Amino acid sequence: MDNKAKSKVAIFLCTFQGQHYLREQLDSFQKQTYQAWDLWASDDGSKDGTHAILEDYQLKWGDKHLSIHYGPQEGFVANFLSLTCNANIQADFYAYSDQDDIWEPEKLTRAINKLQTVASDIPAIYCGRTRLVDKINNNIGLSPIFKKVPSFANALVQNVGGGNTMVFNHAARMLLSDIGEDVNVISHDWWAYMVISGCGGQVFYDEWPSLRYRQHEANLLGSNSSWLSRFVRIRMLWQGRFKHWNDLNLEALHQNKNKLTPKNVEVLESFSSARKLKLMPRICGIRKSGVYRQTRLGNLGLAIATIFNKL
Repeated sequence: MDNKAKSKVAIFLCTFQGQHYLREQLDSFQKQTYQAWDLWASDDGSKDGTHAILEDYQLKWGDKHLSIHYGPQEGFVANFLSLTCNANIQADFYAYSDQDDIWEPEKLTRAINKLQTVASDIPAIYCGRTRLVDKINNNIGLSPIFKKVPSFANALVQNVGGGNTMVFNHAARMLLSDIGEDVNVISHDWWAYMVISGCGGQVFYDEWPSLRYRQHEANLLGSNSSWLSRFVRIRMLWQGRFKHWNDLNLEALHQNKNKLTPKNVEVLESFSSARKLKLMPRICGIRKSGVYRQTRLGNLGLAIATIFNKL
């Protein structure tokens, strides 16, 4: 099919000290079965060869196909939001990309096929599973599979899809852009899930692993499916990290609750109020709010966090 007749995708790639794996990721873009894309790369002050690699590919692809920008140097969240809210970038769909993954060839095709089932004026986002690989691209497993329906009540306490899997339509992009980049939130992808689900948008979760998610000592987040990572999350929960994350996310949502559906405003207020109550009213209030995680183990953790006021 002629790419000129296809919907345009803008890939938002944020980089920082990414020279070791960046070429493999860029090559995986070129191997996509859906080729109507342009790449917008924002480098956040790399001191290694990252910028030189981007310039090398820009020479091969042309500056209309790869545009290089300087990030705000305030962390990965600010960098991704700077691209999301850049009014000079116009496309039909938008895809977040990390610097060290490898996209499966069908990634964009599957995402666009899903998103095109939604009316263009309804915010919609696609996300899903990943295939975990080591630093030399050997398979080491899959991210958890989630079966429950994505929703705002889930988004308040869990992000079902990593940003490296996310593709969203123009209505979703305009929603995020209207809110702006000056929000103090934990991650751009969790924020996107909360905002789009909260405002009545459509969320597609794909059980098919759309990319090879490289696990190495330098990546910012890594997989959360190993027992070691679960232990780390339990420790963070006990130290109050999860509660702090919720404080920040809820404050940002309250500042923009005029964009939420009436039903989701009720969920937000119910959850926010219940967190501040004493033990038994807190337990009842959290349950009444309807928030949930995707797995039994996750909901057990949610219950424990509620009991010990770590939510």
